[in-house]
Amino acid sequence: MSEIPGGESVSPFDDAPPSLEQLMRGYQEADRIAAESLMQALMPVLSRFFLSMSDVRRAADDLVQETLLRIHRARHTYRPDEPVLPWAYSIARHVRVDYYRKQRRTVHHEEAVDPDILQRRAVSPPAETESTGDFETLMGYLPESQREVLTMLKVLGMTVEEVARVTSSTAGAVKQKAHRAYDRLRSVLERPPAGPTAVGDKS
Repeated sequence: MSEIPGGESVSPFDDAPPSLEQLMRGYQEADRIAAESLMQALMPVLSRFFLSMSDVRRAADDLVQETLLRIHRARHTYRPDEPVLPWAYSIARHVRVDYYRKQRRTVHHEEAVDPDILQRRAVSPPAETESTGDFETLMGYLPESQREVLTMLKVLGMTVEEVARVTSSTAGAVKQKAHRAYDRLRSVLERPPAGPTAVGDKS
């Protein structure tokens, strides 16, 4: 059995499993059991985070490992009086942004040197979807900042305050982005389907 500061046990045999905050404090004190338990607890949480983001979904496993590595390197920056998940999500968010930027640079380079890619893009426009009811389709109508906030709130179940911590903004700013996102999606869902204009219709 191992203990963390304050005498709180982090043994996996305890009746009540330790919280992420308890495990993180033990991790900072070089408790091996706490470190392993924390990583095991965070892996599915981080996996869900990356799988909820369509732009990095294919690389979710690699990004989870990269995030765990960065958590290890940055463990000294965690403040014991703060919840662990927003802190971990903030690191995961930076991992996602770094990956996205790297992919964009790679794609832009390939497009610049490969005429076949340019040709395919010229003759193959994006396919139109039949319905706007799909979540990912709806998210495509939103700017990146609003899409990120709405995904954290509705897919990951985070609170407004947690999203504010992760995005380094205020609760008011998060609420404003969410409100604008809802308004935008409402207008998309209420939009009448495109069709032929009736004869004599002057509108």
